Amino acid sequence: MSFSPTRPTLEFYTRQDCALCEYGRAVLQQVLEDRVMRGDPVPRVREIDLGRRPDLEPSHGARLPVIAVNGEEIALVGSYQAIARFLDRVLGRLA
Repeated sequence: MSFSPTRPTLEFYTRQDCALCEYGRAVLQQVLEDRVMRGDPVPRVREIDLGRRPDLEPSHGARLPVIAVNGEEIALVGSYQAIARFLDRVLGRLA
């Protein structure tokens, strides 16, 4: 029997009609696709719309979009390099 570690969950905090969130989503998708191509660990992605979670507005609203993995966060994400470095740090790299 082989051991298969559980994939971590990446939480992507966003809001509808948020241009920066849309851009961040597209950049995150590219970073994740590049990680797949290299064989690096790739998390599950769970998008959290603050419009449906007003309880999170005070902690995340002014910093959208926010990416969180394993209790660590990066806010106002939009740069490929920033997202890639963050995921390399929290998820590691195999390649």
